[in-house]
Amino acid sequence: MTQRYAKKERKTSETYVNVELSLDGTGQASVDTGVPFLDHMLDLFVRHGLFDGKLSAKGDTHIDDHHTTEDVGIVLGQVVLEALGDKKGIKRYGSAFIPMDDALAQVVVDVSNRPHLEFRAEFPKEKVGTFDVELVHEFLWKFALESRMNVHVIVHYGHNTHHMIEAIFKGLARALDEATQIDPRVTGVPSTKGSLS
Repeated sequence: MTQRYAKKERKTSETYVNVELSLDGTGQASVDTGVPFLDHMLDLFVRHGLFDGKLSAKGDTHIDDHHTTEDVGIVLGQVVLEALGDKKGIKRYGSAFIPMDDALAQVVVDVSNRPHLEFRAEFPKEKVGTFDVELVHEFLWKFALESRMNVHVIVHYGHNTHHMIEAIFKGLARALDEATQIDPRVTGVPSTKGSLS
């Protein structure tokens, strides 16, 4: 099987983002975005999805973390879309329930070519360290848009905001890993339309 790999960069007056990702990896991660909490979440994403990835960014974090977090979500989504190619033989759907101590998150994805984010989470705090928690939604929305996926996120409960977000990123990794797996029973793409592109 040809390795499903892509690399992209994005340059704006606010950020420079460089992402490379292999969907068929072993969980090797190298992450440095200048946003420490985002680095932690992306490291978890690569490792728990059993991808191989290098993600780096330089942005206007002296203002806040918004532009960097948003643009990393954009480029990561683009890389996943490109790495999937024609999507022949994939399972298409993936889901995961992830417990993280007090928190339980559910993430369901459909590699459908129809971008949508459904986000059901209420966090006890507005920040984890210096990271604005509202940026979790921003990241996921841009990722869903650029990867052209349905992404549904439900945090069923939790007390610790860090744990709740960590469960989301681990859940996204596991659900995406499942959805992008090759199923030998699938001929062509799993769609009655005959296309997922």
